[in-house]
Amino acid sequence: MKSTFRLFIGATTLCLTTLLSGCGQPGPLYLPKAPPAKPVTSSDAPRPGAAPASAPIPSTPPASQQ
Repeated sequence: MKSTFRLFIGATTLCLTTLLSGCGQPGPLYLPKAPPAKPVTSSDAPRPGAAPASAPIPSTPPASQQ
């Protein structure tokens, strides 16, 4: 009987400690909404049938041409 009472007191203390540990925490208590997606403008959108952008031209020639 005495060990059951000690177990009850221990479990109650653990639960109360866990519940009270969140008190005083700064910040929002909810998940913030994700920012809205940026709409694609016509200059950003690839044109159908257009060739992909080419790679930049290096400023120095390759070693085989030096």
